[in-house]
Amino acid sequence: MEPIWSPSPERSARSQLTRFMRFVRERHRAPVPDYASLHRWSIEFPENFWSALWDFCEIRAQTRATQILEDGNRMPGARWFIDARFNYAENLLRRDGDTPAIIFRNERGQRREISWTQLRRETARIADGLRAAGVQPGDRVAGYLPNLPETVIAMLAATSIGAVWSSCSPDFGLSGVLDRFGQITPKVLFAADGYRYAGKAIDCMGTVRAVKEKIASIQRVVLVPYASERPALDAIDSAVAFADFGSPGAQLSFEQLPFDHPVFILYSSGTTGVPKCIVHCAGGALLQQLKEHALQSDMGPDDRFFYYTTCGWVMWNALASGLVTGATIVLFDGAPLQPDPRVLWRMAHDERITIFGTSPRFLVGCEQAEIRPRREFELSALRTILSTGAPLNPSSYRYVYREVKPDVLLASISGGTDLMACFGGGCPIQPVYEGEIQALSLGMKTEIYDDAGQPLLGEQGELVCSAPFPSVPIGFWGDTDGSRFHATYFARYPDVWWHGDLATITPRGGLIVHGRSDAVLNPGGVRIGTAEIYRQIEKVEEVAESIAIAQQWQGDVRIVLFVRLRDGLMLDENLRDKIRGTIRSNTTPRHVPARIVQAPDLPRTINGKLVELSVREVVHGRPVKNLDALANPQALDYFKNLPELQA
Repeated sequence: MEPIWSPSPERSARSQLTRFMRFVRERHRAPVPDYASLHRWSIEFPENFWSALWDFCEIRAQTRATQILEDGNRMPGARWFIDARFNYAENLLRRDGDTPAIIFRNERGQRREISWTQLRRETARIADGLRAAGVQPGDRVAGYLPNLPETVIAMLAATSIGAVWSSCSPDFGLSGVLDRFGQITPKVLFAADGYRYAGKAIDCMGTVRAVKEKIASIQRVVLVPYASERPALDAIDSAVAFADFGSPGAQLSFEQLPFDHPVFILYSSGTTGVPKCIVHCAGGALLQQLKEHALQSDMGPDDRFFYYTTCGWVMWNALASGLVTGATIVLFDGAPLQPDPRVLWRMAHDERITIFGTSPRFLVGCEQAEIRPRREFELSALRTILSTGAPLNPSSYRYVYREVKPDVLLASISGGTDLMACFGGGCPIQPVYEGEIQALSLGMKTEIYDDAGQPLLGEQGELVCSAPFPSVPIGFWGDTDGSRFHATYFARYPDVWWHGDLATITPRGGLIVHGRSDAVLNPGGVRIGTAEIYRQIEKVEEVAESIAIAQQWQGDVRIVLFVRLRDGLMLDENLRDKIRGTIRSNTTPRHVPARIVQAPDLPRTINGKLVELSVREVVHGRPVKNLDALANPQALDYFKNLPELQA
């Protein structure tokens, strides 16, 4: 296969990754002439690699660690940068001055700029308010907020004093919020009075009031006026307006804390039960974010970094952490395609965004809507497009290089909420091959195992990380003996992180993710990743999106494909034949679905991910454990007792 894009020699030479390679050659005498050798060195000498990253990125710390790694053969259990003392927020607030730190826009056309000086001043004020409210290091501070500058400010303020930040977006209903914040017992809640999405106004005051009443630990609610200029503060006990919280003249200061001090609590999707509360440490989060941004994405002070996300997804943490490189972060609140399908590309044009983060679903939607950004907008500033949330199919690679920009690094990245990092991602000095993640991430001993725990190359297997890394979570909140944490990641392969993805490492060192292991299709004993089918379905222009499941049938399983078609279309036998033919001609006969069924809608999580397992459970007459994790749980009703699946 020929690459679909290659970096110019000039781009490779001036990248931070190239400078880092020169740095480790000089500092550590490491033989790293190219990325493959750098990756190999980073996993063979982890203490040297992570120490070099700390120094290269000039992490601000009261105390620089003298012992980098302890119990380095244990996972979990390894400890990093043992005696370091630093603060997460201090490293995100390195810059000062009048240049923009944050640019905010929404679907209604509102725009705000926050300079570095304003960001530091507002962080100091909100931190002062938190201290006055009795918040101590280790206390939890929660945000029920849209993707606003106030959300970033509240996170920086909380982490500056050593509190633990956790957020979810206001499209979570009351049960979803209680399932998350009810477990972690926050002391202060930041919340918005409402928001708009796809042109609709949604009021949040009733939910905020109920959350305050039902979570006894919340002593103060800080209300952000977004839907209205003057929300009714007296409607919520102990509420104060964001503008009135803290002293305007407060001085910015940073609590100096250990490397493994907790900084974030993130949540699993919750589709199989109450969400797991994943506790991440400050040092692991900071180092991984610096590595992903500065080295793998070549982000620096001259960049404008955007990622489409809500505050209930790990990509919001990744977006906010772009500040650590000195880049301007661009926040967007609203719908990405409705009612204006060009709103994000127009924003990229207006704000001269250099690094544009999105999802495969967005790119497919743009292609189906026949949007041609390179012809409609001026995108000369755009250098990199990042995509995550699902495997990026070859057709989307072709769309980007044909219709968005021929000279852009398209980096599909794969990692997760669980580790606040990537197993595979971008590499600014290597070519891009369609359908393939460019490179294995530095410092991560990513491997593919068979069922017996033996490494595979060029074959499908289980995605694992077989050596410790700094962002292994501290654990799950409330899991006092660590049993749930161990069962989730380490029970399948002892001392090895099992991620639950089916994947392949290619001979040239790239990564292909085929789908979740628990959603794998197994007709006749042959393992098929659902992404293998979705890659082919995206070639069928009539299909907007699809879900494939394995239905138990006559002592075996058969593949059932549910499709949502583009508006106005109906599934007939000719279209079924076209779908079958596309799959068969590009894969194998075993990949061809036994049944193809048109569905009016497909269920997805609040973060927009399609949920194969929920459909599978309903088809088999089993209950779905946590409907509150879904954005559209009513979509599941269609899959009950389908006549098409009874024969």
